[in-house]
Amino acid sequence: TLVLHVGKLALLSASLQLARIQTDSIVEMLRELYPDLRFEIVAMSTTGDKILDTALSKIGEKSLFTKELENALERNEVDLVVHSLKDLPTSLPPGFTIGAVCKRENPLDAVVFHPKNCGKTLSLLPEKSVIGTSSLRRAAQLKKKFPQLEFRDIRGNLNTRLKKLDEKEDFSAIILAAAGLKRMGWENRIGQLLSPEDCLYAVGQGALAVEVRAKDQEILNMVSALHDVDTVLCCIAERAFMKRLEGGCSVPVAVNTMLKDGQLYLTGAVYSLDGSDSLKETMQTSVNYPQRNEDGPNDDVQHVGITAKNVPGQAQEAAENLGVELASLLLSKGAKHILSVARQLNDAR
Repeated sequence: TLVLHVGKLALLSASLQLARIQTDSIVEMLRELYPDLRFEIVAMSTTGDKILDTALSKIGEKSLFTKELENALERNEVDLVVHSLKDLPTSLPPGFTIGAVCKRENPLDAVVFHPKNCGKTLSLLPEKSVIGTSSLRRAAQLKKKFPQLEFRDIRGNLNTRLKKLDEKEDFSAIILAAAGLKRMGWENRIGQLLSPEDCLYAVGQGALAVEVRAKDQEILNMVSALHDVDTVLCCIAERAFMKRLEGGCSVPVAVNTMLKDGQLYLTGAVYSLDGSDSLKETMQTSVNYPQRNEDGPNDDVQHVGITAKNVPGQAQEAAENLGVELASLLLSKGAKHILSVARQLNDAR
């Protein structure tokens, strides 16, 4: 039998729980599709998980959560690696590609309240309440919307953050991705879902990605069955937007996408660190194209790191162009200045 080794992002501290759950869910789908194959899960930990006491935006290493896993892929120790798509840079190192983007979980941000604030919303918290978030994107948007609240860094994996919230009096609430809470089975802790009006989400948030060796045709073909067409198109547009802006963990860039009746709508925004300065625009494009059998030289065209043969090529191109055009529009209105100031201030913190 062919044994496939699935690399998984293992966290050092309070276990590999979320990474393990995410990997298990992918392996489960693959087992259903390919009952004759054997899948073995290999656990590893990454730099991003080891530096838990530093704000993410300060570490500045783009491939923080992915380097060790890619090394294992390159050495053929594993055949596929499961990531949260939002952890994957918009340009992957040569030789790697995202071979599958699975159906997106709820991409919104969620507020988890300290037990004493149960039943409240952010607007009902007392003035000067401290909110924990390690994300510049969330902090920038929420500072603008809730100037009466204070925002502070909180690092660690989900377990650690919830523990810090519940067991100490430092935070009145923390902001986390709804998707992670749901996957962990902690949906009951969500006190408030932040609508896109309150807080646009991160590029790729809520979607799982399977990274593979770009030249490994057999494995590429196998995992491509996991692609969810709508999620692929939304995430290509989001990633193209971010790439054109040269955004990353160290600047506040946010998005919201919607696919309806063959039209893809992308809202994108950039913010100063305190949220006082921002640019936000929405554009749309048609992604209503038939699937053509495009065998031949451009069989494996990557769009912002994603290889999706079973998604119409013209639709992928349209999605990528949408992201690039929206970013260009924001750049023409001064996005570069907002982002470079944000980057400098963040570096100086």
